[in-house]
Amino acid sequence: MPRQGLESVNCSLIAIPVLENETPVTITPLIRGQSTPLIVIRCGESVRVYANRCPHQGRPLDYAPDRFLTKNATLVCAAHGAVFGMADGLCLQGPCRGESLTPYASLWQDGVLRVEWPDPLD
Repeated sequence: MPRQGLESVNCSLIAIPVLENETPVTITPLIRGQSTPLIVIRCGESVRVYANRCPHQGRPLDYAPDRFLTKNATLVCAAHGAVFGMADGLCLQGPCRGESLTPYASLWQDGVLRVEWPDPLD
C-alpha cells in the first residue's frame, strides 16, 4: 500500500525497514505541498528512487498501487509496455527507448530512506 502524508522541504527520511531485492514499492510523499508518487527499488546493496511516471506519456508504471510488472531486473510500464532497467532507469525497449525514468538521489541505511528533492525552479 502506498505510504501517504510524508512532508518534506529539502529531504525526507522515510522508514522502510525491509526492501526485498528487485521488488519495487511505491511511496507518495508530499513534496512542496504536492503528492509525488515515487518508486523505491533495492538493487543488491543499493537503493534506487524514481518518479512513478513513464517518460512516454506520463502514466504511472504500476497497474495497481504497489503492483508492478517485473522480469529479470526490469520494470515494465503497464500502459504501453516500455521496459526499464531497475538499476539505472533506462528504457531498454518500447515507445520511449533511450529515455530514462526520473531519478532521485537517495541513501538507505538501517531501514531509513533519505531522499533528496531537487531544488525548485525559479
